[in-house]
Amino acid sequence: MAKKTKKQQEALKLVDRMKTYEVKEALELVKQSAKANFDETVEAAFRLGVDPKKADQQIRGAMVLPHGTGKTQTVLVFAKGEKAKEAEAAGADFVGEADLIAKINQGWFDFDVIVATPDMMAEVGKLGRVLGPKGLMPNPKTGTVTFDVEKAVNEIKAGKVEYRVDRQSNIHVPIGKASFDIEKLVENFEALVDTLVKVKPQAAKGTYMRNVAVTSTMGPGVKVDVSGMIK
Repeated sequence: MAKKTKKQQEALKLVDRMKTYEVKEALELVKQSAKANFDETVEAAFRLGVDPKKADQQIRGAMVLPHGTGKTQTVLVFAKGEKAKEAEAAGADFVGEADLIAKINQGWFDFDVIVATPDMMAEVGKLGRVLGPKGLMPNPKTGTVTFDVEKAVNEIKAGKVEYRVDRQSNIHVPIGKASFDIEKLVENFEALVDTLVKVKPQAAKGTYMRNVAVTSTMGPGVKVDVSGMIK
């Protein structure tokens, strides 16, 4: 096990690892324990009572956080004709067709999110082997395969985040930066919880949100009590 730095040891002292905190207190502790020399990302982690092996219990989607993530996403759009012009006008960083597909095949990945119009997916699908493992493949469930490219680009630039349950029934989502005002972090967190509650699979039984925690990039995890937020 790697030896913890002095700053990490100090951060650990702030948090009772056995205690479950109210949302605002938990996020205040995350801000206090973010002692790195950069603006750490704050992330929320959920262990859900679902079985992702079953098709009717898989959870995947996207939402726009009220206050964004604090990071400006670089957006690449695969589109042609008028839709390409629409993407450029909306502020997409890269717009193209076969030229960008060839560039990606050569190892270029200077972007964070890909949006594609449906008529481009036959070609974009050929990039599955390189985009899939990186989680960059456009998907209708996250709103990144659409003819409404203006809306898609605007939402991503405004702080759209994706959520997806993994094989261990966990979901990890960034909800801002340690430099955010506490109110903004709380509102982003509450909006995320509300969204996850709304997409709860009908087939899921028992406790839905089994464990919830928030943390910063280099800080300790802080358990959160969300029982009062689930109706």
